[in-house]
Amino acid sequence: MKKPSSKIREEIAKLQEQLKHAETREAERIGRIALRAGLGEIEIEESELQAVFDELAKRFRGGKPGTSGRNGTGESATGSGRSQALSFGATSGSDREA
Repeated sequence: MKKPSSKIREEIAKLQEQLKHAETREAERIGRIALRAGLGEIEIEESELQAVFDELAKRFRGGKPGTSGRNGTGESATGSGRSQALSFGATSGSDREA
């Protein structure tokens, strides 16, 4: 039997609310971690920070950092070398001029 459209709308509304709460929890968790790491004090364009987060996500999904931009085009979202200064590893803050 098919559900009436009103029931489907109710289910969609409930799922959207659940999604909103899940995204809020995830954002708060990642935000706390970023603040503890000192990212709140770094002056960086949001697009550059997004590119670095994209690389980080790719790294933990099994890919290689720097191989995919935000839109999966293979190009960096910023094109600048600054995001490399925030690269992963022990020397991330020491080569800011690179």
